[in-house]
Amino acid sequence: MTVRTSSSSIARIGLISDTHNLVRPEALRYLDGCDAIIHAGDICKPDVLDALARIAPVTAVRGNNDTGDWAASLPTHARLTVQQVTILVVHDLAELGCVPRDEGIRVVVSGHSHKPSIDERDGVLFVNPGSAGPRRFKLPICAGRLVIEGAQVSASFDALLA
Repeated sequence: MTVRTSSSSIARIGLISDTHNLVRPEALRYLDGCDAIIHAGDICKPDVLDALARIAPVTAVRGNNDTGDWAASLPTHARLTVQQVTILVVHDLAELGCVPRDEGIRVVVSGHSHKPSIDERDGVLFVNPGSAGPRRFKLPICAGRLVIEGAQVSASFDALLA
């Protein structure tokens, strides 16, 4: 999938994961204005994707809690290109194994752990936006963004609740 952006040369990609059937108004406000949204799995009900699609086009992968007929159509891995940046989306990094270097992957977006993180290894940016769903343990409720301009990419995540 290729994401088309507005006339601006900067693309803003919203990152969300592990909503577990909870669409927080804070998450919708955070994602408002994004050119596209990536959901890294554990959606739990298709209504979540419908709510996100009202904001921007959504790329979503199936998480370990996504079951039933609606979830069967979701891929376990997705790839999209935004400008000159190729993004691989997977719910659980453990399912990925290694990043296919010869395929030009620049960013890997994942979920599953509910723990937000940004880490660059060997030229690949690994981003987990954390969980925007029900609070788990004392982990923050978060979502994230990728900002892409040409071949340049930066990532961030923000707490949605105090």
